[in-house]
Amino acid sequence: MGTDLKPNSHNFTGAALVLIIAFCLVAGNLLGYSISAFTSADNVGSLQNQVSALQDQISSLKTTQNTATQSNTYVLEENVSLAQLYANVKDSVVVIEGSTVSYDMFHRAYYSEVQGSGFVYNFTGQMTIITNNHVVKDSTNITVTFVNGDAYTAKVLGSDPYADLAVLSTNAPPSEYSPLEIIDSSTLNVGDALVAVGGPYGLAGTMTTGIVSALGRTITEDMSGSYPIANVIQTSTPINSGNSGGPLMTYDGQVVGITTAIVSDSQGVGFAIPSSTILREIESLVTEGAYNNHPTIGASGTDMTYDISKAINVNVTYGWLVISVADGGPAQTAKLNGGTQRAVVAGQTVTVGGDVIIAINDARIRNLDDLSTFLEEHTLPGQTIDLTVVRNEQTMSLSLTVGKRSSSTSPSSV
Repeated sequence: MGTDLKPNSHNFTGAALVLIIAFCLVAGNLLGYSISAFTSADNVGSLQNQVSALQDQISSLKTTQNTATQSNTYVLEENVSLAQLYANVKDSVVVIEGSTVSYDMFHRAYYSEVQGSGFVYNFTGQMTIITNNHVVKDSTNITVTFVNGDAYTAKVLGSDPYADLAVLSTNAPPSEYSPLEIIDSSTLNVGDALVAVGGPYGLAGTMTTGIVSALGRTITEDMSGSYPIANVIQTSTPINSGNSGGPLMTYDGQVVGITTAIVSDSQGVGFAIPSSTILREIESLVTEGAYNNHPTIGASGTDMTYDISKAINVNVTYGWLVISVADGGPAQTAKLNGGTQRAVVAGQTVTVGGDVIIAINDARIRNLDDLSTFLEEHTLPGQTIDLTVVRNEQTMSLSLTVGKRSSSTSPSSV
């Protein structure tokens, strides 16, 4: 008897279930992979964007670094190269040497060597050497040596001890001369950059740099007979023995002063005779051998201070207190009053009671620097000026005719 075979429903159901589960697993894996793939693609895109941003930052940093590296080049006053400036002016600066003689009590002669600096200047076609008076004063056997080592004899054409100026001539051939340009120092401002070239200690071709640290200073040198030298430039440019007479220049190589190192106790502070003085005197020095138009009011005095003002019971704390006036001088003629009594101020004895000069021609006078500079820069002997003075706590005006400085003028007078 035959047996009919029928499908087992339970087995079929189990097999179907297995298939469904397998399909779901495969589908789930595929779906997970797809999601993972899409997510990875998004992550890769994000990473690529970040890498691109980092590359941009690195490129920017490189550019900044290059710019910073380039900015390490020292740029001074419109791309000035100090090395090029020195190359342009070194042939114009000379070393000046000479000797002085002194005698002991037995009339035995002793010789001393003197040394300083100078520079070439073309005065209306005549080549000259400009220097300080104290470099060549009382010197013999004067020589000038150019930076190339060539040396020639020289002689003094003219000098002015009251401005510490001297002008020399030398027998050097025309090929040796490389003149510098002189401009008016009135164009200077505090803070302007300067260079000085000279031969300190005989070391020719030395350059130093600094700035204008003050203007309108008044200094006193033994070589000027202790007469105050007005309108002097104060500079941070180092000036040592032997630098005296060398040019003080702008970064354009234009002369604005002559360095002087004779002022004692001036460590860290240099001084220079202003070029405005050179321009004013050069013709007289070359053609006449001297300059004789220094103004004077024929008075001596001291700077007014707060302590002095309180001691003499006046309200003004600035100006120039007149101590004495010279007999027959401009101040006496103008009826300017000197001191009448003595007072102890801050432990020092001061002559008080005189007029306090606070202005000249309406220009404020704060101290001796202002007074000396105004007289030297803006007046000449024979010129009449208006003084504003404080006398007995009253302000008044006096008319004064400026006198001429001479060898008979007191060294302490202005």
